Amino acid sequence: MDLNLKNKVIIVTGGAKGIGEGIVKALAAEGAIPVIIGRSEEDNKQVVADITANGGQAGQVVAELTRPEECEQAVKAVAKQYGRIDGLVNNAGVNDGVSLEDGNYEDFMASLHKSMVHYYLIAHHALSLLKESKGAILNITSKTADTGQGNTSGYAASNGARNALTREWAVELLKYGIRVNAVVVAECWTPLYENWINTLSNPVAKRKEIEATIPLGQRMTTTEEIANTVVFLLSDRSSHTTGQIIYVDGGYVHLDRALANG
Repeated sequence: MDLNLKNKVIIVTGGAKGIGEGIVKALAAEGAIPVIIGRSEEDNKQVVADITANGGQAGQVVAELTRPEECEQAVKAVAKQYGRIDGLVNNAGVNDGVSLEDGNYEDFMASLHKSMVHYYLIAHHALSLLKESKGAILNITSKTADTGQGNTSGYAASNGARNALTREWAVELLKYGIRVNAVVVAECWTPLYENWINTLSNPVAKRKEIEATIPLGQRMTTTEEIANTVVFLLSDRSSHTTGQIIYVDGGYVHLDRALANG
């Protein structure tokens, strides 16, 4: 199926690693021009080089997304280089470890800037060009908004806000023909996930324990599976889909986990 994404310019925040990298490469494979906004120029350029080596197109802008002024500058840089923005994937964020019991105001607010505030800022600054293209916005969110996790108040709050903003923006932007959707991630195997699990005393056993609770296939979601859904939702093949929060999680959040045991 041709997704009609050829030469569409699509911003992907945090597009140099993990889920973001998967999305960037899937977009490039469809002929789109993904533009990474991320803090590491080295990481950004490596992904761009991988794509161009395979005949695709991609770009990158260096920005620290926790700094509002850099969010604005990054979008302006994309607009100046390409003259258009056809889509936005808000993806960057980090699980925070800020608990209610032992956390503090400063760390909680810093977490919101790491995982939620820049979702608003990038979309706000990209909006004028998204209006021109009747583009699409896709927010990556996490199961923590539904399930909680413990000791992660900032990240959970950010993901609840990401879901709410998805619905809010879908309403506000109807008049411009801009669609807004979200993809919820649960247990997805990424470099960050691998780093975390390797800090545990028995990472192999822990991974098997987690996978045993995932109803569909008793395995983790892949970044490619997240990316494929994201790319479809950005395309005009999903032209009548907006305000949706879609779970790509093997049934982890909503299905009875007893199903995972047969």
